[in-house]
Amino acid sequence: MEDITDIQNILQFYISAGVDQTCGDDICLLKKDVQQPQTAPLLRPATTRLAQDMTASRQNARELCTKAETLDELRQLVSSFDGCALKLTAKSTVFGDGNKNADVMIIGEAPGADEDRIGLPFVGRSGRLLEKMLSAIGLKREDVYITNVLPWRPPGNRTPTDAEIAVCLPFLKRQIELINPKIILLLGGSAANAVLDNTDSISRLRGHFLDYTLSTKTVIPALASFHPAFLLRNSAQKAKAWTDFLRLFKKLKEN
Repeated sequence: MEDITDIQNILQFYISAGVDQTCGDDICLLKKDVQQPQTAPLLRPATTRLAQDMTASRQNARELCTKAETLDELRQLVSSFDGCALKLTAKSTVFGDGNKNADVMIIGEAPGADEDRIGLPFVGRSGRLLEKMLSAIGLKREDVYITNVLPWRPPGNRTPTDAEIAVCLPFLKRQIELINPKIILLLGGSAANAVLDNTDSISRLRGHFLDYTLSTKTVIPALASFHPAFLLRNSAQKAKAWTDFLRLFKKLKEN
């Protein structure tokens, strides 16, 4: 007989990976000598205890964030957090990096292979391109604070699920509050959607400043632009990204 704890752990991974439907109340282990049904089972929304555990993980993340008074405390909380299954497949917990008193906070989607290996956000080819773009407007990597919506790499660099983002978002929001930047730069549609809580495409979002409101009701201007990884695959869009960075430069001069 299968260990019930092992089965629960497997199902917890499925829930955290975004699986939100089941085919019945019981787990069926198919064997060669068991005839499979001819008709497909009726799917229903998952209402198991494991789905409830995901909701509990989100609540737990929110409660933990209230205890972090500094970035170092928040880093430790994120590193010890076990409520997101992405941590099981990632090599590193990739927290933010850079100037803790930065005027500009840059937020991407999730760590890639290089970031997961090294343990820092925006390294490798994407990081080098970002540094060149920042240099073009007079900023160095040390001048800004860089992080991601997710601190763990999704397997195979797949798009994060809504459930994964929901669990990790409280940690990002607390980072924003602790940094309290003058401007937020959102790189990529997924990052912009998560932070701004909308579903618009990056093509619609980029090019103008939007408002991000802290829990204290302080409003921070947020600018969305293309992710460097996207620009590496679509060099024709670099001109639009350059325009966005010029807007960022102009906004900084106004503050």
